[in-house]
Amino acid sequence: IRPTFAWWGWRCACTAPSAEYARDVLRAISALELIQACALVHDDVMDASAVRRGEPSTHVAFANIHREQGWLGPPERFGLAAAILLGDLALAWADDLFYGTTLPADRRAAAGEAWSGMRSEMLTGQYLDVLTQARGDESPGAPLRVARWKTAAYTVERPLHMGAALGGADATTITLLRAFGADIGVAFQLRDDLLGMFGTTEQTGKPAGDDLREGKRTLLMAEAVTRANQLGRETEARLLRESLGRQGLGDAHVERIKNVLVDLGAVGAIERRIAALTESAMAALRSADLAEPAAKRLADLAIAATRRNH
Repeated sequence: IRPTFAWWGWRCACTAPSAEYARDVLRAISALELIQACALVHDDVMDASAVRRGEPSTHVAFANIHREQGWLGPPERFGLAAAILLGDLALAWADDLFYGTTLPADRRAAAGEAWSGMRSEMLTGQYLDVLTQARGDESPGAPLRVARWKTAAYTVERPLHMGAALGGADATTITLLRAFGADIGVAFQLRDDLLGMFGTTEQTGKPAGDDLREGKRTLLMAEAVTRANQLGRETEARLLRESLGRQGLGDAHVERIKNVLVDLGAVGAIERRIAALTESAMAALRSADLAEPAAKRLADLAIAATRRNH
């Protein structure tokens, strides 16, 4: 999804590119996939996630190799070390790919602002996520900040910025595309949170309720706890707090939490927020007055990102 947003950000500003220029742009925006690989590998280490897309996560896979080969030392420690290094390598290769193109120096420098900003924002968001978990912050503002910096910036906003800069877009167009991207990116994360709680393994590649077991303090959970407190429903509030981060939760317990989230109105509140973010994003996109087919493709991508079921 990241290179696709970047591609159409570029096409909105560059409507008749040469084949050679298009190939160079494709190489540059492909670096976004390596940034994503770095983020996922490191995220699984920090969240102690055992599964990614239906397969053992990277640190678990390396630990399994260590165990099968009968090597010295704890397999889990080897797995963590190898995963951290692999994530670092993906980040280094991303830089190599982005800066290794033969794009015009002025265009690459303009896109470099988005590239460097995106990396810093992604890491800032990752730290805010860790900090929120450590503090046990239950306020809705905390997961929204994480969604803004950890997900929205590097999933939609900065890829669009990067692509538009490579195409030579003016400052006003870039500002509107970034506003569109920030809102769609947060909505994308909120949809991810709903899928993390209500999605099946076939849809998400992870066990149902895995976010709950990992203790992720999503806006969905924050909204539910806030509503339980406001309504004086102390039993439900306590149940939600005590369930977060409990690794051994069975399916029946997860189903109970799902029912509580629906009953408290938290799921409906998140759906309404996704709809509002999508509408404000579409308003920014309309204001940008982009040439076709870029405008329609970006609108279609926005809908696909916020209404997806996987």
